Amino acid sequence: MKEIISLAPGRTCLFGDHQDYLGLPVIACAINRNIKLTAVQNDTAVFRLNMDDINEVRIIDIHATFSELAPRDYFASSLRVLRRQGCIPTVGYDITIKGDIPINSGTSSSSALLLAWINFLITAFGVDDEITPEFIAKMGYASEVLEHGEPGGMMDHYSIGVGNIVHINTKDPFSYTIIGTELKGLITGVSGVPKETIGLIGELKGNALIAIDTIKQSFTDFDLNTSEIEDLDKYHNYLPDRLIPYFEAAIKNYHYTKEALKEFEKPTPDLKKIGTLMNQHHAVLRDLLKITVPKIDAMINAALKAGAYGAKIVGSGGGGSIVVLAEPGNEAPVVAAILAAGAIEAYTVTVDPGVRILENSKILKN
Repeated sequence: MKEIISLAPGRTCLFGDHQDYLGLPVIACAINRNIKLTAVQNDTAVFRLNMDDINEVRIIDIHATFSELAPRDYFASSLRVLRRQGCIPTVGYDITIKGDIPINSGTSSSSALLLAWINFLITAFGVDDEITPEFIAKMGYASEVLEHGEPGGMMDHYSIGVGNIVHINTKDPFSYTIIGTELKGLITGVSGVPKETIGLIGELKGNALIAIDTIKQSFTDFDLNTSEIEDLDKYHNYLPDRLIPYFEAAIKNYHYTKEALKEFEKPTPDLKKIGTLMNQHHAVLRDLLKITVPKIDAMINAALKAGAYGAKIVGSGGGGSIVVLAEPGNEAPVVAAILAAGAIEAYTVTVDPGVRILENSKILKN
């Protein structure tokens, strides 16, 4: 009998929300809140998934091929994707899933669950390719986004799969670079307002792409990846008023991400500078893309008033959580201020090394 324990962290986006689906870079990091999947081989031909945190049990036939996919059924889509990679389940497992990542809060609990599951499957049954953090991330993206035709990007899968602080270049050819292994003073604050993902991303992505196409009709050589914040005025007159905020947001967010990357690449990044850039990035998400809600704004204002260097909403928006950069050693008053502003949870986090197998061993039957 085999026992496999697979762990995947949550993630937070430091720079680049609503950027990856435009082919623009993001800076994200895995954080030390996680989903832990414990799988013990059984004598049946089913995966019995006990999701303790949400009081759900799911039973999946190991031979199921899922010709039809239910919306957001990532257990099924990943089995379908992995079969094409030579990962063929041959035996059942009793699986317990537990986690301490807040659900539906913008810290990627669903992608963490998916990557813990994928890592378990390829550890148990193998694949044709070499198993690397990048391969696991790629399988996660294929299972969650491509297989379901959803509008999301690659940030979640690569920041969780590769771990650490990562600069993800999402345009073709895709690449990523680990730019740090720690960031002191990080705090997550959870609003308790459920975030709105699929519809919101689809709408904002659609408007941004229309704006970019409109500019290209007048400037055939326009390339978002080489755009500069100084060029904004040049383009304004070529856009209808309703599209200006989406275009401006893309160019400004890209600028702040590039400036942050310069800072992270220094031997000792200036945390105050990074915090200021986070604040500028958040202002774009709040004022141009309008993805915040009053509770999120109150939490951010409270964090800054308590001395934090920077704070921003995380993820698709409409609720969810915030990431805060405090002065290292001064996190406690900032956490207290976020809670006082109405957060249901606020806590310090550290950078995590990414998805991994904690245990892969034979156990004796009683």
